[in-house]
Amino acid sequence: MARGVRRPGASLVEWLLFEEEYYAAGAPGRVSQNGISLLAPTLFEHGSAEQRARILPPMARGETIWAQAWSEPESGSDLASLRSTARRTDGGWRLSGQKTWSSRAAFADRAFGLFRSDPAADAPHRGLTYLMFALDAPGVTVRPIGRLDGKPAFAELFLDEVFVPDEDLIGEPGQGWRIAMSTAGNERGLTLRSPGRFTAAARRLVALWRERAGEAESDAGIEAASLRDRVADAVIGARAYELFACAGASRLAAGGSLGAESSLNKVFWSELDIALHETALDLLGPHGELSDAADDPDAPGPWSDGYTFALAGPIYAGTNEIQRDIIAERLLGLPKGRR
Repeated sequence: MARGVRRPGASLVEWLLFEEEYYAAGAPGRVSQNGISLLAPTLFEHGSAEQRARILPPMARGETIWAQAWSEPESGSDLASLRSTARRTDGGWRLSGQKTWSSRAAFADRAFGLFRSDPAADAPHRGLTYLMFALDAPGVTVRPIGRLDGKPAFAELFLDEVFVPDEDLIGEPGQGWRIAMSTAGNERGLTLRSPGRFTAAARRLVALWRERAGEAESDAGIEAASLRDRVADAVIGARAYELFACAGASRLAAGGSLGAESSLNKVFWSELDIALHETALDLLGPHGELSDAADDPDAPGPWSDGYTFALAGPIYAGTNEIQRDIIAERLLGLPKGRR
């Protein structure tokens, strides 16, 4: 989240309150999350006034869906090693290369990504440029990647001399890494996984425990006391994350920043998500493995699908191993480990 950037509309605290009510109401997931949670804060901090006026209104109305085009076949957590290129041309840029695991690219309209514009730069993270592009532009091939639950989400992107006008350059050429780290801070921090999501899930888990604790003990042989403790841990974790998020929101509202603490955020919510859903599946017993899409009256609702999604949490937005390195070096002041 940007430091000291004034935004129109609701404040960050008001957004947190909205998110709490949104998830408590059981409202559906939002396909525009990449845009609203990642690109919009990036444009507030690094974009031009023209870009904000042109891009944000249709994004907010859900008219333009955005994909995140960062990872490549040999550049995932080591994002700075990416090879896709942006070559200067009259009036803009030509993009070439391949992106993979591009979230929401299977159905999105546009994408934002990082490209190597200066192959001769003296370090991998230098010479990178941040650009936006249309997924239906000439030279773009979108190849969807099948997901475990059968729903469309990720895709590979193949770019063959795709033209991008200068108006879709964010920041300055060569500043891409710094801007991408701003986006990553939002992805790991408050905006991508708001605490309302986990407090609502924790409430559902308590209701499920009250309904199923006895049956789970007899069906799966899991002691009731163990299940009770795990449910309590999930509730405490959700509350702790909520308090941490509120403290972070207050700091941002005062002009501060989260910095490396966003890595703490990411590790915490990704592991909480898995533990919460695992507890729910143990409470549900054998029926817990049924997908929400299953044509079965005993299908457990969102728990099974939520679990398969939660399993990816420690991997995307920078693996938790990478985040622990950041925490150790930047927050705890420990020496760098061997690479």
